[in-house]
Amino acid sequence: MTKKITIQGLVQGVGFRPFIYLLAKEMDIKGTVSNHNNGVIIYAALSQEECKIFTDRILKEHPQVATIHKIEVEEIENNLYFEDFEIIKSNSESEGITQVAADIAVCPDCMEDRDKQEYRLSYPFINCTHCGPRFSIIKDLPYDRASTTMAAFEMCAECKKEYNNIYDRRFHAQPIACNQCGPVYYTTYKDIEYKDYSEILFLTTHLINKGKVIAVKGIGGYHLICDATNEEAVKNLRKIKHRDTKPFAVMFKDAKKAAEYVYINNPEERNLTSWRRPIVLLKQYKQLASCVNPGMNTLGCMLPYMPIHYDWFEQINSPALVMTSGNLSDLPIAITYEEAERQFENKVELILHHNRDIHNRVDDSVMHICGEQSCLIRRSRGYVPEPFFADINVEGLLAFGAEKVNTFALGKADTIIQSQYIGDLKNWETLEFYKESLERFQHLFRFTPTQLICDLHPDYMSSREAERTALRNNLPLLKIQHHHAHAAACMLEYGLDEPVIAIIWDGTGLGDDNKAWGGEFFLCDRKEYKRLSQLEYIPMPGGDKASEEPWRMAVSYLYHLGLKIPKDFIDRIGAIKVNTLITMIEKGINTPYTSGAGRLFDAFASILGLCDISTRQAEAPVLLEQAAIDNFEDRYPIDISKNPVTTGTLFKGVLNDLQKSTDIGLIAAKIHNTLAFLILEKSKQYLKETNTTKVIISGGCFQNKRLTEQLQILFSEEGIPLYIPSKIPCNDSGIAVGQITIAAARNIK
Repeated sequence: MTKKITIQGLVQGVGFRPFIYLLAKEMDIKGTVSNHNNGVIIYAALSQEECKIFTDRILKEHPQVATIHKIEVEEIENNLYFEDFEIIKSNSESEGITQVAADIAVCPDCMEDRDKQEYRLSYPFINCTHCGPRFSIIKDLPYDRASTTMAAFEMCAECKKEYNNIYDRRFHAQPIACNQCGPVYYTTYKDIEYKDYSEILFLTTHLINKGKVIAVKGIGGYHLICDATNEEAVKNLRKIKHRDTKPFAVMFKDAKKAAEYVYINNPEERNLTSWRRPIVLLKQYKQLASCVNPGMNTLGCMLPYMPIHYDWFEQINSPALVMTSGNLSDLPIAITYEEAERQFENKVELILHHNRDIHNRVDDSVMHICGEQSCLIRRSRGYVPEPFFADINVEGLLAFGAEKVNTFALGKADTIIQSQYIGDLKNWETLEFYKESLERFQHLFRFTPTQLICDLHPDYMSSREAERTALRNNLPLLKIQHHHAHAAACMLEYGLDEPVIAIIWDGTGLGDDNKAWGGEFFLCDRKEYKRLSQLEYIPMPGGDKASEEPWRMAVSYLYHLGLKIPKDFIDRIGAIKVNTLITMIEKGINTPYTSGAGRLFDAFASILGLCDISTRQAEAPVLLEQAAIDNFEDRYPIDISKNPVTTGTLFKGVLNDLQKSTDIGLIAAKIHNTLAFLILEKSKQYLKETNTTKVIISGGCFQNKRLTEQLQILFSEEGIPLYIPSKIPCNDSGIAVGQITIAAARNIK
C-alpha cells in the first residue's frame, strides 16, 4: 500500500532528505522524498507495520539540528510503483511553509576537512548540511541554492560532485563552496589590496596583536573586534561605538579557556558550546581589560562559530577578543560593503569584507541561565526563525511588537514566527530595518495578514506603523495592553490556557487608566486580565527623563513617602536641582505617575550611589543587581496587606542602614530579598483568593538573575508552580508573541 508521509518542522537545510534516503535504503523501502514549501513529503510502498517502524526511526534518529513538529501519514488510493528510493525535485504547491533553519555554527567535521581536503585547505566559508549560513542568506522557499544569496556562485566540478552524491555529507548543502568556487574575503590596507586568505589572516592577526580595532563581515552582519586584554584598544573601541560603559561581549577560543576567567556550570556550558553559539552571561572571577565590562561582575561570553574565528585564536596573543555588533550608536548592524565603509571608514584600522551577500541581518543572541533554566534575553542568530508552536489557530495574525528591543511576529496555521531582534524603534535607520524585515518575512513565509495587532501606546513607532498598514490595506487592528501581552507570551510558551496569577514588572507600559504601569499583579488568562494590585503610583518628574536620570526617581520616592533626603545625596546631586524637582512634583509640572518596578530599582540604585545618570537602558537596575552580595537572607519590613503596595518601610530600612554605614552590597541584597518576599507573599494571597494554582512572571525586571533565582527557590520551597520565560525573552522582545496569543484567543467564538 502506498503511503504519503508529510513531515513538518525544521526539516530543510539540515541534511534531512539524505537521512531519509539512507534510512529507506537500509530498510529496503521503495519510494521518493522531496522538499515542499510546507515540509518534506515521502511517498513509499509500505505496510502498516513497516510504516510504524519507519516513522518511529525518523523521530528517534533524525539529524541533530532538525526538529520534527508533526508527522502525518495517509493512504494513497491508487498504489504507485517504485523501482527504488530516490530524492526528487523540490516542489512549491501551496501557501503552507516549512521551517527555515537558523544559522548554524561550523561543525567539527568541516573544521577537519579544512586540514585534509585539497580544494578546501583553510577555506574560511566551509559548510555542509549540518552547519553554515541558513536564515541570513535565504530569500525564498523551498530552500534551494537558487533561493539564497549563494546563487551568485557557480559550483565547481568538485563541489557539484559532492552536492549530487547522496552518500556525501554535502549532498544538497545549498551553501556548498570551496577555494575554487566560493565566497572570499577581501580588503584594502594602506592602498594595497588583499585577496589571499593566508595574507589576510596574517594581516588581521598582526593588527589585533598591535591593539588595533578592525571591522569584519560575519554571518549576519559586521563585527567590531579587538584584543579584550588591551585597555587602549577597548577604550578606542568605546570611542568608535560612542558607548560609555555598556559591557562588550567577548569571544574565547573554547570553554576551557573561558573557564580561566568565568564560572561555568553544566547548563551554561551546554548552551555556550551548542550549535547555536549564543552569547552567555557568566559570572566573572578574573578580569580582562577593565573597560570591557566596567562595574560588572558578569561577562558576556561566546565561542567561535566561523572558521576565521578559530584561525585567529591559533595566531593571536590574547585569550579573548571583544566581538561587538558592527554598528555605530543605535544604528542597525551593518551588512553591506557600503554600510560598513560609511560607518567605519577612518574610524577602524581595517575593514574586512566578503562577497557572500547577507539577505537577513541577524545580531548575536544573548542569554543567561537562571537556576538550571535557559533564559533568552536577545533572540536572533542561531534561533530565528525557528517558530513557536501554538495550541490555537493563529493564521493571518501580524503583531507589530513594542517600541524597545523590538521584534514582530506573524501567525501561520499553528505556528508563530518571531522576527530577529530589531532594536529600539527610535531612529529612521532602525525603523527602515523593521519595515524591510516585515516585508521579507511576509514574502518568505507566504504570509497575507488578515488582522493586525499592536501595543496600546499610540506613540510607539510600531503602533503607528500598524495603524498606517491597517489604513492602507483596510485591515482590522486590535490594540493590546502591554503587560497582558507579556503574560500571554509566557502562557503560550508553557501551553497554559487557564487563569493564572501573573506578576509583570518592567519599566513602563501604557495602562488602561492612561498611566504608566509596570509593577503589576494580574489575574489573567489569554483573553482577559484583572489588575489585582500594583506598586503604588509615584510621580515621575520630567517624564521619560526620569528613566534616564535615576536620581529623579530617588527624590520622587523619598518626597512622596515623606522621608528625609540624605545630606550626602543632596550634596552629590546639588541642592538647587533637588529643590527644583520637588517644586515640579508639588505643582504637577511634567510629572506623570508610574507604578513601574523599573523606576523603583532606579531609585534604590541612585540612593545607594551606584547610578545617578544612566548611559544605557536599565543601567541602574543592573548595577543594583551586580552590587548585591550572594548568600545573604536578611530583608527589610514591608507591608504586603495594602493595595496598592506601598514601599515606605522598605525605603526607611534602606535609609537607616545607610546612616549606620552598612555595606552597600548588604543593602542591595536586602532590597532584592524584600522584593522577592513581596512577590511570593502576594502570589500566595492571590492564589488563595482566586482558586488558581499557577504563577507566571515576566517583564524586563526579571532579567535580574538574582531576583529570578531567588523566586525559583522560594516558590519551589512552597510547592507553587512558577513559570519563567525561557525561549521567548521576558523583556519587550516577547511582546509580539503575546499580542498574537491574545488576538487568537479572542477570535475564538
